[in-house]
Amino acid sequence: MLSGDRFRCATLEGGGRRRRPTLPDRAVDEGIAYRAELSVRVDDPVLSDDPILQHDLQLPDSWWNDLAGTLEKVAAVDTGRVAVRQQYMERAIPEFVGIPAPAVSCWTTAHADVHWANLTEPLCLLDWEGWGMAPEGFDAATLYAYSLLQPDTAVRVRVAFPVLGSPAGLAAEATVCAQLLQTVARGDNLVLEGPLRKNWAEALRRR
Repeated sequence: MLSGDRFRCATLEGGGRRRRPTLPDRAVDEGIAYRAELSVRVDDPVLSDDPILQHDLQLPDSWWNDLAGTLEKVAAVDTGRVAVRQQYMERAIPEFVGIPAPAVSCWTTAHADVHWANLTEPLCLLDWEGWGMAPEGFDAATLYAYSLLQPDTAVRVRVAFPVLGSPAGLAAEATVCAQLLQTVARGDNLVLEGPLRKNWAEALRRR
């Protein structure tokens, strides 16, 4: 799937409206190690032009319920794909968050790029190229991180995903916080530096 393209949602296994764009065709060449996928177009606009939410969103409870239910289904998918590696956690979390990498109580499948420029209303999740195994709560923690400039929405993310703030979610939260602080160190996502460093990282160190 080409990053930034929008694709139309289709039918999910078992019926109903699918939250991932349909893949009508794909091409794989294992020898050269590239892969191309063709997805149908989504006409619904994304909720934000920027992954970092720059304005408050008033989304209905039904949208939040759809998102939570969709990510729960994604988490249950069996895959050999990897989105987050233990080795990365053991290196990055102490460096950027200042705590040892928390033990992962459960690895689940994650979309691994759930931010506001990859979400639409009605709900569809775009850009699936990075999905794979990650610590439980990784998608929720990612969305929370990209909501930090909008406190009301950040609180709503925590309400929708109670794994955040729980012992089970600590590894995912620390991983996402480390990832984004690493991007800050490279000169990206600078507007998130304060909330990440002064609020989230400090709260994680107290847990």
